[in-house]
Amino acid sequence: MTTHLGPLAPTRQWLRAHPLATDAVLALGALVSMVVGSFADPHGPHGPAFGTRTPEPFSLLLMLLGAGALVFRRLRPRTVLAATCALSLAELTTGEPRAPVAMCAVMALYTVAARTDRPTTWRIGLLTMAGLTGVAMLAGPLPWYAQENIGIFAWTGMAAAAGDAVRSRRAFVDAIRERAERAERTREEEARRRVAEERLRIARDLHDVVAHHIALVNVQAGVAAHVMDKRPDQAKEALAHVRDASRSALNELRATVGLLRQSGDPEAPTEPAPGLAVLDELVDTFRHAGLPVQVIVQLGRDRDPLPAAVDLAAYRVIQEALTNVRKHAGVEVRAEVSVVRVGASVEVTVLDDGGSGVEPAPEGPDDGDEGGGHGLLGMRERAGALGGSCFAGPRYGGGYRVHAILPVA
Repeated sequence: MTTHLGPLAPTRQWLRAHPLATDAVLALGALVSMVVGSFADPHGPHGPAFGTRTPEPFSLLLMLLGAGALVFRRLRPRTVLAATCALSLAELTTGEPRAPVAMCAVMALYTVAARTDRPTTWRIGLLTMAGLTGVAMLAGPLPWYAQENIGIFAWTGMAAAAGDAVRSRRAFVDAIRERAERAERTREEEARRRVAEERLRIARDLHDVVAHHIALVNVQAGVAAHVMDKRPDQAKEALAHVRDASRSALNELRATVGLLRQSGDPEAPTEPAPGLAVLDELVDTFRHAGLPVQVIVQLGRDRDPLPAAVDLAAYRVIQEALTNVRKHAGVEVRAEVSVVRVGASVEVTVLDDGGSGVEPAPEGPDDGDEGGGHGLLGMRERAGALGGSCFAGPRYGGGYRVHAILPVA
């Protein structure tokens, strides 16, 4: 800002930081102007003449007192206006020749108008205009139609109008500045919200990928270790599934991390996003891991295809639910998956019978909520982001049930 103010920038900054000193300089200028103007005679033989008259000592005292009052015009604007009006009335009724003491009242009225509201400005302005002009016309030594009397009316009216205009402009500028600051804060909050949402989305995707594949790797590795000595062929098959699951996990992690590391626009993916179209492949991975899964999909052939977000959410809910079944259910467990389109929603249900032997873990690492995991929490967030809901809890008679409702619209 200082580069645009030129060599007077330090002086202006100092005056802005010391308003009382600024008003003192202004009052001194007003005093000099009033004293110089008091030596001018507007009714000379050949028009206005300077130096043809001399102000009275009482008029000089009134001008000095008026200028002194202007020093405090911003601290006590109404008090200063009342004082300067009183000094002006004294000059208007006694001064001959008349000195321009009313200039102090004009400046004080401008200050009041610039620092108050419009109704107050016009009430005080009309009262000041009527009072000074009426006294000058009726009680002054000059005729009521004298130019000096009309000049008092005009100067006080212009002071009130100018102060009101300055106040309005200042309020307008402050409103624009406030809106700009509010818009900036809104943009920053929106940016933070978008970053938080993106972090949650990435966290959910990474959790779904890692939890699913690592669970399968863990199960197949346990099978391989158990049958390595007695049934090496089955152990090799299990290790092959471990290799496939780990390769799939690495590929998905590499794709996700690659998108995060790109500085520009991400390249178009070479593979479609997971969805119900590859549900059979997902279910086969669990079947290879020893989890029998029965699947029922009824979406209606005559209906429009599911939106991509709904398709992905349904896939991820099934993936997470079956992963939890594989990790936390008992032995010989069986699972059922149903995807049914009901009205304007898609209902996804994953059931298991609990198996036998080992009971399901009530608060496993991926059971969300109080257990501290993120699996069920991620499913609820996915459903909630689409305006749907997701419920998970034990079934009557044993087992677990996950039910998600995903609106299509």
